[in-house]
Amino acid sequence: MVCDVMEDGKLIPSSPVQFHQIGEMPVHFRYQNIDLEQHGGSDDFSIYRNIRTLFTNAVEKRLMGFQSVCTMLSGGLDSSLVSAIAAKKLEETGKGRLQTFIIDISESPDLKAARKVAEHIGSEHHEIVCTEEEILAAVEASIFALESYDTITLRDALQTLVLCKYAQGKTKNSLILCGDGADEVLQGYSFFQHHSSPEKRDVESRRLLRDLYLYDVLRIDHCTAVHGFETRVPYLDQIFTSYCLSLPPTMRAHKDIEKHVMRKSFEGTGLIPDEILWRRKEKLDDCVTTTDPWSRILLHVADKLITDKTLTDASIAYPHNTPKTKLELYYRQIFEKHFGSKMSELCPYQWKQKWVDANDANERKE
Repeated sequence: MVCDVMEDGKLIPSSPVQFHQIGEMPVHFRYQNIDLEQHGGSDDFSIYRNIRTLFTNAVEKRLMGFQSVCTMLSGGLDSSLVSAIAAKKLEETGKGRLQTFIIDISESPDLKAARKVAEHIGSEHHEIVCTEEEILAAVEASIFALESYDTITLRDALQTLVLCKYAQGKTKNSLILCGDGADEVLQGYSFFQHHSSPEKRDVESRRLLRDLYLYDVLRIDHCTAVHGFETRVPYLDQIFTSYCLSLPPTMRAHKDIEKHVMRKSFEGTGLIPDEILWRRKEKLDDCVTTTDPWSRILLHVADKLITDKTLTDASIAYPHNTPKTKLELYYRQIFEKHFGSKMSELCPYQWKQKWVDANDANERKE
């Protein structure tokens, strides 16, 4: 930013310039001595090598500092790669054994997968099994910590808050790494498959990244900080993100499986088991529990607390982002109890999917 000096000695901005644009390689990249292979045409191998190099750097960069580190390990591709690289680097530098955490209600596909990854990378693994009562008790605390009423973001915030509350008493670590951001950068959500144009999928991916600070980034920042953690997110590294977005839109497209380019980039490295590397992304709630999904439990509660008439009259009480479901209205009432109606505009819209006919916001993140 260029500033003018006033007669009284004060500085005022004369020509503010945005420091970084999503998709543009940051200026500091040229000073980092990163050896990227030049690629062109169909030379996919150099692209895979570059992605592997940049993502490994992104994780290792976030291990810098005097604080010790742990990770959220869900058993999916994204958090597994983060955890594996972190564990390897900590071992190489003699900084000790990585701690990994997963939250669950009961035995689930994710819990089993995370257990397998933890064993493979040699982490000190913690499985947090919570009850429905603990989930419901965390609703108001999550809304207060998050400072938002977005339905999808809150569903994930509940898990993050309960996990960090547990981790706070089980670790001396103050840094926590996670796999968030991968689905926005690499088009991992299943709804990206519902549009045939790679160009339109690319536009939507960039839009999600621009707005992410109001939703998932807000969640991982607030819901970890309230329990004393600093969260670092390798998939949103400037250089890694910019490089991925510089690739042709078809490179990030779904090819038999989501995030194909990321999986191919780490194929043969042995960082994580092959069955995890090529494990399909499962719908969040189907992984978290094999009994009754978190979102369904919350829907039952909202249905008991919110009457049909109250929902019908919601447009009068809530003209901005009028709740469309009882769950949305339940969250909104708690939000406004703490923050008032004027603060509702901090959430510009409900974080819902495109190209899919789904009325329930809980069905977006797949």
